[in-house]
Amino acid sequence: MAQRLHLLLSIIFFVNLICFSSQQDFSFIYNGFNQGQANLHLDGAARIQSPDGLLQLTNATTQQMGHAFFNRQFDFGSASSHSLSFSTHFVCALVPKPGVDGGHGIAFVLSSSMDLTHADPTQYLGLFNISTNGSPSSHLLAIELDTVQSAEFDDIDKNHVGIDENSLQSVVSASASYYSDREGTNKSLTLLSGDPIQIWIDYEDTLLNVTLAPLRNQKPSKPLLSRTINVTAMFPDRKAFIGFSGATGSLISYQYILGWSFSRSRASLQSLDISKLPRVPRLTKPKKISPLLIVLLVILALIVIAVLGGLCIYRRRKYAEVKEAWEKPYGPLRYSYKSLYKATRGFNKDDRLGKGGFGEVFKGNMPLVGDIAVKRLSHDAEQGMKQFVAEVVTMGSLQHKNLVPLLGYCRRKGQLLLVSKYMEGGSVDQYLFHGDKPPLSWSQRIAILKDIASALCYLHTGASQVVLHRDIKASNVMLNGNLQGFLGDFGMARFDDHGANLSATAAVGTIGYMALELTSTGTSTKTDVYAFGAFMLEVTCGRRPFDPDMPVEKRHLVKWVCECWRKGSLFDAIDTRLRGKFIPGEVEVVLKLGLLCTSIVPDSRPTMEQVVQYINRHQTMPDFSPDTPGIGVSTPVLMGVPSLVLTSTSGTSSASPPSVSSFSANNSMFISHTIINGDGR
Repeated sequence: MAQRLHLLLSIIFFVNLICFSSQQDFSFIYNGFNQGQANLHLDGAARIQSPDGLLQLTNATTQQMGHAFFNRQFDFGSASSHSLSFSTHFVCALVPKPGVDGGHGIAFVLSSSMDLTHADPTQYLGLFNISTNGSPSSHLLAIELDTVQSAEFDDIDKNHVGIDENSLQSVVSASASYYSDREGTNKSLTLLSGDPIQIWIDYEDTLLNVTLAPLRNQKPSKPLLSRTINVTAMFPDRKAFIGFSGATGSLISYQYILGWSFSRSRASLQSLDISKLPRVPRLTKPKKISPLLIVLLVILALIVIAVLGGLCIYRRRKYAEVKEAWEKPYGPLRYSYKSLYKATRGFNKDDRLGKGGFGEVFKGNMPLVGDIAVKRLSHDAEQGMKQFVAEVVTMGSLQHKNLVPLLGYCRRKGQLLLVSKYMEGGSVDQYLFHGDKPPLSWSQRIAILKDIASALCYLHTGASQVVLHRDIKASNVMLNGNLQGFLGDFGMARFDDHGANLSATAAVGTIGYMALELTSTGTSTKTDVYAFGAFMLEVTCGRRPFDPDMPVEKRHLVKWVCECWRKGSLFDAIDTRLRGKFIPGEVEVVLKLGLLCTSIVPDSRPTMEQVVQYINRHQTMPDFSPDTPGIGVSTPVLMGVPSLVLTSTSGTSSASPPSVSSFSANNSMFISHTIINGDGR
């Protein structure tokens, strides 16, 4: 019996001795991982590159993570046998992907489990997910080399080292640096430089030290981080797996471990042999061709092309066009520049119908289409481009018998072209002011006014959206061969939904046709009505709304017509070229309706629907007199004044009415001509 007891005690002694010896012998060293495959547990993107034995945790794939653990648990030993201590030394390299700024870092890990597949990549470094981060049940200690600043974890910067307990919110962290014993100061390190970096982690008597240095340096005498950590409390079973974790997200870098040494004590830790470590792959952007070489090749190519196909290049450049995204819905309306060039005989000056501040109008002829008018604009100025777009969008979507039909358009470098039906009758202002057309009879004038009233009523009420023309005047009213009226030039138009607030932020239009409220409330259907009222008086009286060459009392047409009415001689305001051949009742309605439409009180003006009823004499106008408030008061035309006030005598010396593109903050006017002012389109 005694012999058996002695034998049992001997067996227990030897077993404990073997276990203690195995605990004491838990150490290893890898100068490269050629022979380490059998002793390492790899998962995810982690792999060992052959033949150099470089351990790669992640590749250039997004949303990936990789882990590499020593496949045997590190047994801390019993609490009574000895205090826990360990030391490790490894060399890593974080290499940014060429052309990409940034990438997530890596971590040295003590974990109760090698299964971290539940973790998320990206900023979680392949250690936690949103639910496990911060949980004591994670049983995980990490020393992170972080190259992304995450506000979620209160990171200090995007180049730091931190100690993490069950969470990526570090208990202590510092910007990556090392202590230079020679210079006696800390020097910064860039983790994501692609250069190999040495890291030492020493734990003894609850004190954890983390030290960094470049590859060729000796271990510094001072650590970067030093923190008291109760590791045994984090791992109640006093066992843990040790290894590395890395991850990618939308930010990518290549993460490498070149060598790794581990031991229970700092004294027994084997030093890595730097000369035996594998080299870090150097990833570079594809080399750019020298700019000088590019220039020489281009010059050579141009010379060859010029010799072989000079004529072809000339023709292509001659007809080159420009297309942009906004033009896509209007593709069917697009004409080639070549076809327009031929239609206008190369934009021959003999076919030029008119010229204005923004370009020229040419007559042309196209097979199957017939006569056309091509407005050629320069888009050196932003305003020209805006007007071109406005005309394409507006006219291309409107359908009314008294709107100038837009047939199509074209764009080429430096030029914008609008193609519309040719109006052989020219513009109304040519008949009123230029003397190259015979005077219009009263029946022709009243018909034109009815045509434009109908078109404007459609813009305000009949179209899918309310369209504010904003530049109604004689030069923008075109006539066909039968002298029917067509409203054109939508360069200042704007769309608004029915029932929406129609006021605009900037006042646009032509002096003499602009209502006073443009300076305060902006454009609206009421301001279009005002301009049409001025146009009615202009057509009936044969003179511009404002003419500085007239005597003072006649300069403002609105005021002059009202004064004639007040004196009982309303017909004195009529165009003398009519030679008394008119219908008095119609003339009276038109002149009074013109005064009503130009009332300076917006609410006193009729709508265009009412105007159509009045001018066609389907409805009687409301009673009013020359002395009715707001009637016969001219709007100001002063330019550059601090404010605009009502006046009946002010004026400027101007041969033709300019168009106003906007008002400044203090209501001063800035004058610019419309695209075609008084042309024969």
